[in-house]
Amino acid sequence: MCIEDVGGYLKEKGIKPSYQRMKIFEYLLKNKIHPTVDTIYKALSPKIPTLSKTTVYNTLNLFIENKLVNVIVIEENETRYDIAIDIGMHGHFKCENCGKVYDVEVNPISLGIEGLEKFDINEQHIYFKGTCKECTEKK
Repeated sequence: MCIEDVGGYLKEKGIKPSYQRMKIFEYLLKNKIHPTVDTIYKALSPKIPTLSKTTVYNTLNLFIENKLVNVIVIEENETRYDIAIDIGMHGHFKCENCGKVYDVEVNPISLGIEGLEKFDINEQHIYFKGTCKECTEKK
């Protein structure tokens, strides 16, 4: 997805577009690597010396509240972030060798989940772990 006017987009979503918020959002748009707070901080802090990890956390929480970002917790000790714009239902695959996280298409019909017909589902998460194609080919 390409958003030309990040500031305008954030305003549309009810978020005051500070410089740091816009840069964090732009980073998520351009880097679909499912980053951690540390990854975002390390990438942006050389360009934004006033940036703190607390600001990154708070900004991501604001984006989550406004449904611009989803939290991914594949490993108990690692929280990653996934931009939630123009992405349909999808799951995630984490390579246990290189640590990369990939988006994977999910067909909810083929999952064959039964027994939830009268439930009101607010969230769904589908995670897979294993060895990615690149790591498998290196072996």
